[in-house]
Amino acid sequence: MAKKICILALITILFSLSSPWIEPAIAGLPNGNRLKDPYAILRNSLPIDQKELRELQNKLEDTSDDLRGSRWSAVSKATSRSQFLVSNRKNQILDSIPEENKEKAVNLLSNLKEDLDQLGQIANEKNKVMFLDVRRKSLKKIDDLESLLITNKFPYTIPNEYDNLPRLLGRANVEIKTTKGKMNAIIDGYNAPLTAGAFIDLSLKGFYDGLPINRAEEFFILQTGDPKGEEIGYIDPDSNNMRTVPLEIRSPNSEDTLYGQTFEDLGLYTETPVLPFATLGTLGWAHSDSDLNDGSSQFFFFLYEAELNPAGRNLIDGRNAAFGYVIEGSEILNKLSVDDKIIAIKVLNGSENLKLKA
Repeated sequence: MAKKICILALITILFSLSSPWIEPAIAGLPNGNRLKDPYAILRNSLPIDQKELRELQNKLEDTSDDLRGSRWSAVSKATSRSQFLVSNRKNQILDSIPEENKEKAVNLLSNLKEDLDQLGQIANEKNKVMFLDVRRKSLKKIDDLESLLITNKFPYTIPNEYDNLPRLLGRANVEIKTTKGKMNAIIDGYNAPLTAGAFIDLSLKGFYDGLPINRAEEFFILQTGDPKGEEIGYIDPDSNNMRTVPLEIRSPNSEDTLYGQTFEDLGLYTETPVLPFATLGTLGWAHSDSDLNDGSSQFFFFLYEAELNPAGRNLIDGRNAAFGYVIEGSEILNKLSVDDKIIAIKVLNGSENLKLKA
C-alpha cells in the first residue's frame, strides 16, 4: 500500500483554475518563487553569507530575463558589475574563505575573471548562445567558491530525539537509473539532513533497486520506494520496526530547520521554503495523510507544470519535505509511468557526509 502526499495541493489548484472564486488561502500566497533552475535553487540554499559572492551570483542569474527580451544594454551592465566585483572585491571574498581553502579560491577567482572578461566581449557581440554557455561555466565556478566558505561544522541543530537516525551533513550526488533512462540528482543534507540521510542510506543499501513506480499522476508526481510485500517502508533490522523520518522543512526566516510541523500549522502561509517545489524533478519525501512524521522510504519526483503547479503557489511547499533536485535527465520523468521501475540508485559522491547516527 503506497503512502500518499497531500493530494489537496492538486485539487485546490485545479479548483482555482476552473472556478471564478479563489480560496482565501491561495489569494494570500506569494506570486511565486522566481527561481526555477535547480542549480540556482541549490546555490541560494547553501548556508553561507558572503555578500560579494551572492551579489555576483545574482547579477549573472538575473541576466536570464534580459536575455529573453534581448535587452543587451542591461546584460552588458550586469556583466560589467560582475567584472568589477571580481576585480575590486577580491580581497573581501578571500578574507571570508577559510585559510585551508584560500589557494583554491585564488585559482577559482583568476579563472572566473577570465570567464567574465569573455562574457563582456560576448555581450558586446550580442551572441546569446555563447553568453549562456560561458555564464553556465562562470556560475559553476561561483558554486565552487561558495562551497569553499563552508566549514566542517554542520551549521544547524538537529534535535536530540532523532539521534538514532542517519543524517547527511552536506550534499551528495546520485545517479538514478530507470527503465526509461538515467537521471543525475543532487541531494541536499544541509537543509534536510534527516530526509537526505535516510535516502542516501537506503540508496547505499540497494533498497530502491528494482522497485516500481507505484504512483503516477500526470502533471503532479511520480512516486516510488514502496517495498515488496505488506510493508510500506524500511524495516530496521536491529529493531525489527519501521524506521520513520519526521517532516523536515527549512524556512529562510527560521534559525533552525522545522520538524514535525507544516508551514500551515505555524501560520507561515506566505512563506517559501529554502528548498521549494519549484522545478521539474524536485525530490520530495512522502508521508501518509494522517501522520506527518511517518515517512520511511517512499519518495516522489515533482512534475513541475507552471500552470497547474506554479512555484510558490503549489501548496506542496511547506507540507512535504523537498530534499534534492534532478540536475540532468529530468526530461525522462514525463515518460515514466506505473509500468516502469527504478533499476538502481548509485551514490556517485558525498557518501562520506552520511552519518548513521549522531
